[in-house]
Amino acid sequence: MPGARHKILGHVLSGFCHKMNRRKPIYGDCLETPLNRCLTTFDITLLGVGHMVGAGIYVLTGAVAHNMAGPATALSFLLAGITSTLAALCYAEFGTRIPRAGSAYAYTYVSIGEFWAFIIGWNIVLEYMIGAASVARAWSGYLDAMLDGAISNATISVTGELHETLLSKYPDVLAFLICIVASLILAVGVKTSAYINNGLTILNLTVISLVIFLGFYYADLSNWSQKNGGFMPYGFSGVLAGAATCFYAFVGFDSISASSEEAKDPTRSIPIATILSMAMVAFGYILVAIALTLMVPYKSINPDAALPAALGAVHADWAKYAVAVGAVCGMTTTLLGSLFSLPRCLYAMSADGLLFGFLSDISNKSQIPISNLIISGFSSALIALLFDLEKLVEFMSIGTLLAYTIVSAAVIILRYRPAPPEEKGFSPPHLDSPIDREDSSATGTPGTDGGSSSSEMFEALTVGRLRPQYAWLEPLAGGRAPGSAVTSCVYTFTAAAAALCAHNHFLAEPAGLWALLPDFVLTFIIVACLVIIWAHQQSPLRLPFRVPWVPLLPAASVMLNVELMVNLNALTWARFTIWMTFGFLLYFLYGIHHSKLGEGVAGLLSRSGSGTAHSWGAVDKTSSLARRVGRLGRGSKSDDRKPIISDDELARREP
Repeated sequence: MPGARHKILGHVLSGFCHKMNRRKPIYGDCLETPLNRCLTTFDITLLGVGHMVGAGIYVLTGAVAHNMAGPATALSFLLAGITSTLAALCYAEFGTRIPRAGSAYAYTYVSIGEFWAFIIGWNIVLEYMIGAASVARAWSGYLDAMLDGAISNATISVTGELHETLLSKYPDVLAFLICIVASLILAVGVKTSAYINNGLTILNLTVISLVIFLGFYYADLSNWSQKNGGFMPYGFSGVLAGAATCFYAFVGFDSISASSEEAKDPTRSIPIATILSMAMVAFGYILVAIALTLMVPYKSINPDAALPAALGAVHADWAKYAVAVGAVCGMTTTLLGSLFSLPRCLYAMSADGLLFGFLSDISNKSQIPISNLIISGFSSALIALLFDLEKLVEFMSIGTLLAYTIVSAAVIILRYRPAPPEEKGFSPPHLDSPIDREDSSATGTPGTDGGSSSSEMFEALTVGRLRPQYAWLEPLAGGRAPGSAVTSCVYTFTAAAAALCAHNHFLAEPAGLWALLPDFVLTFIIVACLVIIWAHQQSPLRLPFRVPWVPLLPAASVMLNVELMVNLNALTWARFTIWMTFGFLLYFLYGIHHSKLGEGVAGLLSRSGSGTAHSWGAVDKTSSLARRVGRLGRGSKSDDRKPIISDDELARREP
């Protein structure tokens, strides 16, 4: 009996692990959707720009210049922009592969598995919710400051003060109403809300251009001289500290990939919009930082109202009103971007069965998940009403960095994973070693695509396997399923990078060579993983956009994001653990049992040109082509059904 119980328990655990690691197929017509595909490249670009260029350019620039980097704030924005661009390129490639709502959640579901996809989706929900609430409170606080505290004083006189630790000083009714109004704007329809976002973003960019022009017009190069501290008064460490803060100014480009399911031509629009918006935002931040520090010495910058104070110092007081208009427009577009992306992520998770089904209901009139939008808007409004978001803003960064890390790692995994037969039209033969593959390339291997060259055919047949010139790695990485060695190396690389960053972060002072030994070992593991990944054959699959220099660029993105995560404080990690506990309860009590992959039913999309209801989200563990190839290898259909021991042979064996 104990042995039977152990077998049953092992079977249950094995099935549980299989469910957690099941991946979503990506074949089928990914462009078919119940949502309204109406967004152009211009709309999506301005959506990303508006989400990134919010109040940060009016507030963050002055705070970093005054407290961290001085005139070298421009270098801080440059480093932060490069770091964000690495992750943005990975998002752009996935946007061409998987033009679906859900952003990093959908990408993780396809490349890594269901459990990690749920973790990413659950954190993205929190990121957008807190992001929308924080912007609403900033909007309210900015208007209150312009009115000399009239709104806050009137509210406190009616409701009194709240004396709880996590709650705000007073209930911010205006922030609550701002979230509700933004939700109503988005409820009208995606195209109408895109027009509003475009107008506000263009107005904001006009104001930023005016500030840059005035900054260079009133520039005084002596503000960068040694008597005022020089260009880099806080040293390179100040530049790095400023870059860590400036990094969060670029958070928001993932709203571009969240709009994939409503783009007219996502395979073209998503990569173009991603690159254009990142370039525009980085260029704008750098120029504003230069203009600000040239107008006034960095020590004289007001960190709370940098641009209005600097314009007043050069006697351009009339421009203060333009800055106020730009700040309001910027905060509104950031709020719209967060409330636009949040329902799309919930919709994608609900459509896959991981969240409650009613969250994926689509309005026939507006073609948006209307009930989803109502819940998202009200939840964000409630958080903005009650909570002190200064303690929660850093909390949202951990989910963002985790999503960037996993998407960057997933690009490497998918690049070295063989495409399923549905995508490439043929099933690769079994090749045991690089030497065997070299022999097969010499003799030629048949394929169905008569237009492809022999070299392309050979690459397609050997995706995820060691290249012939790296046959000496066969004892270490050979004898495994195609792509599995690369996947293991990606996991090992990420764990070693996290350990290296944590060791250097918590090691206060080196205590001799022995303290550096873990660094040498971890660095060796990281380099070895990259060499093994490089030794494998990449997929030759042609995409409208592919990340260059794989695996180096995605690996650099993983390293930088892990470094930023390690530097978050312990309280942020504690809050993250609490939030994930609720997520685990939801997944293991509901999501894992209602997943569409577990049901094996048709999900969102039907395969084009097929009479059966195969979908982008449905499970088809063994394709018809694979079954035919398998039967061909085993023999005829009648032979396949013969018993292992015939009745006559069994009778002869009986005593």
